[in-house]
Amino acid sequence: MSTLLESIYGIALEAGVAIMDRYHGNIQVSEKADSSPVTEADLAANTIIVEQLKALTPDIPILSEESAHTPWPERQHWSSFWLVDPLDGTKEFLRKNGEFTVNIALIENGKPILAVVHAPALDKTWLGDSEKAWLQTKAGRDPIKSRPATVPTVVGSRSHPSPDMENYLEQLGEHKMTEVGSSLKFCLVAEGRAQYYPRLGPTMMWDTAAGQCIAESAGATVKQLNGEVLSYHREDLLNPHFLVAI
Repeated sequence: MSTLLESIYGIALEAGVAIMDRYHGNIQVSEKADSSPVTEADLAANTIIVEQLKALTPDIPILSEESAHTPWPERQHWSSFWLVDPLDGTKEFLRKNGEFTVNIALIENGKPILAVVHAPALDKTWLGDSEKAWLQTKAGRDPIKSRPATVPTVVGSRSHPSPDMENYLEQLGEHKMTEVGSSLKFCLVAEGRAQYYPRLGPTMMWDTAAGQCIAESAGATVKQLNGEVLSYHREDLLNPHFLVAI
C-alpha cells in the first residue's frame, strides 16, 4: 500500500465521520440546478476532502461534484487530477439505508489509478491501486478479487432503474439480480459477490471513477457499450453507458 493511498483512506474516513454526524439528525435538503438533492453532509464532507487534498498534493487540481467545475479549456490540460464525490448516493443517505459512499480517485492520463470508496454507515472501505484491491473492515484489511460464477449475479441501481435493463437481462440468460445504491455496485463486482454491473442510465464522472478503479484493481473490466475503456479525459462530465464485468 502506498503512502498516498493511505493518506486518501484517512481523508475518506474523516469525511465519513462528518457525514455520520449528520446522518441521524434532522437532515436539511436543498435542490441543485439539475434537481438532484444536496445536504449539509455533502457539503461538510466536500470541505474536508478538498481542503485536505489541497494540503496533501497542492499541485494536483481537484474536480468535485460539490465544488465549482473547472471548464474544459483549462481541464483539458490536466495530466492528473483528483475526482471526488463527497457523498455518492444522497438519495440513499436520505432514505437512511446505509448505501452511500465517499468516493476519491486519482486520475492520470484519463485513467483512475488510485482510489478509495468508503461506506461510513456500513463501516467498510474499498481501496485500489490499479494492481490490487482491498476491503477494510473492523476485522482488518484483506485483498479482494473479482471472480466468475456458474449463475452470475447482476447488480443494478436501487434509485435509478433503467428501462433498457430488462432487455439486457433477457440476453444474458440465467442470472441472479440484486439492487444496491451508489458506487457499492462496483465494489460488489470487485469482491466477486456480483459478476456484472450494466449501467444503462445516466451517471457523472465523479459517480464512477473511484468505483472503476476498485473494480479494475480487482481484475474486472469497465468498458463503454462500444467496447472502449471508460476514460476521464473528456469535456462531457456525463458518462456514456457502460458495463462492469469479470
